[in-house]
Amino acid sequence: MLLAGRGAGKTRAGGEHVRCRVEAGQWGRVALVAPTAADSRDVMVEGESGLLPKAAPWFRPVYEPSKRRLTWPNGAIGTTYSADEPDRLRGPQHDGAWADELAVWRYADEAWAMLMLGLRLGRDPRCVVTTTPRPVRVIRDLLKQPTTVVTTASTYDNRANLAPAFFGQIIRRYENTRLGQQELYAKLLEDAPGALWKRDLLEETRVMKAPDLVRVVVAIDPAVTATEESDETGIVVAGLGVDGHGYVLDDRSLRASPDGWAREAIAAYHTLRADRIVAEVNNGGDMVENTLRVVDRNIPYRAIHASRGKQARAEPISALYEQKRVHHVGTFADLEDQLCQWVPGAEKSPDRLDALVWVLTELMLGEEAQSEDVVSLAERVEISPV
Repeated sequence: MLLAGRGAGKTRAGGEHVRCRVEAGQWGRVALVAPTAADSRDVMVEGESGLLPKAAPWFRPVYEPSKRRLTWPNGAIGTTYSADEPDRLRGPQHDGAWADELAVWRYADEAWAMLMLGLRLGRDPRCVVTTTPRPVRVIRDLLKQPTTVVTTASTYDNRANLAPAFFGQIIRRYENTRLGQQELYAKLLEDAPGALWKRDLLEETRVMKAPDLVRVVVAIDPAVTATEESDETGIVVAGLGVDGHGYVLDDRSLRASPDGWAREAIAAYHTLRADRIVAEVNNGGDMVENTLRVVDRNIPYRAIHASRGKQARAEPISALYEQKRVHHVGTFADLEDQLCQWVPGAEKSPDRLDALVWVLTELMLGEEAQSEDVVSLAERVEISPV
């Protein structure tokens, strides 16, 4: 397992490991697993550091995208898989595997289990994992196993091969922050002392599938600016189940222009069959609604005006998690990093976290608190329909 910082060269290392094993005749059936189908194609196979661009001229595989298959000159076959579809790994057998960005696989536990159950060909089947570390359960479990060999690399180790603009941007964003220890130095972070959310609780309440939903809402926490160094626009989708519990369905946060985040939010609204979009408008005013209606004039929309501080708004949502009334459908690595690293009062609350608070407030506290243990919405925010 190669735990490496951003831009440390883990994709190139994973691809070279596969090439060497295949060329030596050690691997004949290789599973190439990425977070999504697009990642397996665009990063592992066709990406700048992928298997095709870095292949030796005398040992270049033939790629058949429609079959998700690479075939090397010696007959070895590699098949691409998406970790979003764990059942695709249920039947095939392999003697080698490359698991890229394991820490951000949405259904990591299930996909990893299916991959391991199929790693049964040959005398010595093995897997190489390349990932930025996150303290999700599958990574922590692997680190405890005596059969796991761990190598680490920082962003600085590969500085000579990084564009100065990229390196400067990454350093500005993460240097001298706690999250920078993870993103730059590949250190496995535990929960920040004082954080309102804990990873063990997120793992305990995580589900693979939501029940029938009575409502689905998209929440937006818009960024003030749209430069490379600006905050992301938080876009989180959640639903209210027939059991009265909240289910986080998707995190589509991104750094984009107003038109870009509006289109992403409306795409989420249609894809997940949401009932409404809500957005915090303290900074953007009518701009948020106007931007959304340029894309879709008929979108159901509600503007939210924050009347109290972010800690006060986040605490009742954190309480819902503690009561085990909120569940993540799969893993949302970036969102969960923000939840478990944000300490109220230490720094401003991040974008994804804010959008999560808004969407769960709308779903679960929007009219009256559903139990005496949770502070009612009226005490937290003022919501006005537009």
